[in-house]
Amino acid sequence: MNRLSILAVLLAGSLMTVGCATKNYVRNQTAPVINNVNELDDQTAKNTRDIRDTDTRAQQGIAQVNSKAGTADQKALAAGRTADQANQNATEASNRVTSLAGTVESLDNYQSVADTTVLFGFDKAELTRKDKQTLDDFAAQFQNQRHYIVQVEGYTDSTGPADYNYQLSQRRADVVIQYLAQKYNVPAHKIFLIGLGKDNPVAQNTSSAGRAKNRRVDVRLMANSLTESARSSSPNQQQSMQ
Repeated sequence: MNRLSILAVLLAGSLMTVGCATKNYVRNQTAPVINNVNELDDQTAKNTRDIRDTDTRAQQGIAQVNSKAGTADQKALAAGRTADQANQNATEASNRVTSLAGTVESLDNYQSVADTTVLFGFDKAELTRKDKQTLDDFAAQFQNQRHYIVQVEGYTDSTGPADYNYQLSQRRADVVIQYLAQKYNVPAHKIFLIGLGKDNPVAQNTSSAGRAKNRRVDVRLMANSLTESARSSSPNQQQSMQ
């Protein structure tokens, strides 16, 4: 081997050694950078997931708040309607009380113009066809009265406990009132209801005939005598003025 060949071999070996050393150096220098980039990618991905989760929870929270706010609004509206209804009921009750108070104050001016009696069977509180006809005949006189009240008194015989008889007399009076109110539109403030049980009998309770007479409801039509007098006298006053 001549000198040129030896130099070529030595040069090739040197270049190979230098090339290997350069690759190792580059690899050693770039490996940490690559690792850092990978870590940054992982951290970025994690941050993205966290942001997405946070946004999802925020949206859910907003939806829950909106839902609760809507429910609160509905409850507020319902409460407002309830309050309005309560005020309306209170006003109506106050008007009825005022009307009733005025009627009670002038009770002394009312006189009986008609009356009738409805009889009931033992422990019964239902109207028969005959009872309804009796009340129809009685109610026919309402049209002739403008200012009137209806006094309804329920009774029983002496059979049974006193408390039960008071309740039974109340039920009997109630069915009479309901019939007059529904069929003849008698206002509630014009009706005075009294349940007197076995009190104030019209016959002796020692016989079945007497007890039958005591199982009754007395209905009385009362008219305001002052108002009717004013109405009857007004034509005479008009004639005297002419």
